Amino acid sequence: MARTDPDLMLMALEAAKLSGPQDVPVGAVVLDPYGVELARSGNTRERDGDPTAHAEVLALRAAAARHGDGWRLEDCTLVVTLEPCVMCAGAITMSRIGRLVFGAWEPKTGAVGSLWDVVRDRRLTHRPEVIGGVREEQCAELVRTFFVDRRTDGA
Repeated sequence: MARTDPDLMLMALEAAKLSGPQDVPVGAVVLDPYGVELARSGNTRERDGDPTAHAEVLALRAAAARHGDGWRLEDCTLVVTLEPCVMCAGAITMSRIGRLVFGAWEPKTGAVGSLWDVVRDRRLTHRPEVIGGVREEQCAELVRTFFVDRRTDGA
């Protein structure tokens, strides 16, 4: 039985728990064309001191190491709890992901419709299918809670 996008988003929400304690909790999962999980990751930018350690990039790297010709993830699906930023949108396009499913919109840095729409730019040779707003409230609450807790702790 095929899993629905809301089911897949539950996997990404679980992956968000892999984020470092000082990192915004974002989770990403890459599935192969048959729905088999290739990789999952949380955001570890703060933990690793690496500006590229966003959940999407880490999951794409790990999936590419396991699938295809080493970097093309054609017909694969990336599921992520938060609308990707410009860097991640570029990585998604360059990896040839076939389908992008994301949860919460990110009005400050979103590059899949909020501020920019990198992945659907008609000038690019590859544009994935995009489904946004899946379990949006649940995904947004994860980020809201993180920032409320940080502000309450004086961090």
